[in-house]
Amino acid sequence: MTTRNKIPVPLAPELLEKSWSARESWRVFGIMAEFVEATERLNAVRPAVSIFGSARTPPDHPYYLLTERIARQLSDAGFAVISGGGPGVMEAANKGAFFGRSLSVGLNIQLPHEQQTNPYQDVSQTFQHFFARKVMFVKFASAYVVMPGGFGTLDELMEALTLVQTRKSRRIPIILVHGPFWNGLLDWIRTTLVAERMIDPTDVDLIQVIDEPEKIVEAIFAHYEKRGFDLSAAEREALLNL
Repeated sequence: MTTRNKIPVPLAPELLEKSWSARESWRVFGIMAEFVEATERLNAVRPAVSIFGSARTPPDHPYYLLTERIARQLSDAGFAVISGGGPGVMEAANKGAFFGRSLSVGLNIQLPHEQQTNPYQDVSQTFQHFFARKVMFVKFASAYVVMPGGFGTLDELMEALTLVQTRKSRRIPIILVHGPFWNGLLDWIRTTLVAERMIDPTDVDLIQVIDEPEKIVEAIFAHYEKRGFDLSAAEREALLNL
């Protein structure tokens, strides 16, 4: 008995379109499931600080060691620490918090390369979609601490600034660490964005540059000294509509 390879019959265009539409519809349910599951797991994680930075920073790098110190001090001060859950600065943030008093939270993302889950997580949540993950970073953070990093770090920084600037999110401390790394960007913001009226001069005040771990903790407490960490009714409503 002989066999022969059969050429598959291509689907008609209208059938292909229906197949694609069905996949898109089911994808929406997957996105909804990510939001629901993550929200239920993270609702009790407050107050928390989200820390961002490069996935490519080795454990012996000064940025890694500084991040670990910052996260440990935040954790011992009562803040859960949220990171991207991967290697580099993300691992340093989780590691510092893991050995501190408060929770270490990793919001992992499925990527074809680079992202591997680090072992220093009390709470670990994996996402397929960047935008769902980004909402969780903002929704549950009382402050942002941004270490040196690449495109992903800049993306998270600009997202936070945009949400606060447009009042889609409450105002929180947004702290850049290691001034020499950020000075070029800050100069460009002042000399180009402000000078050409792309942003208001007061928008620059949304950013702080602090290099010492102790002063980072102090700055966050100072921001909430008069109002406390609890969300107002208006802030809760805003976060529902991120």
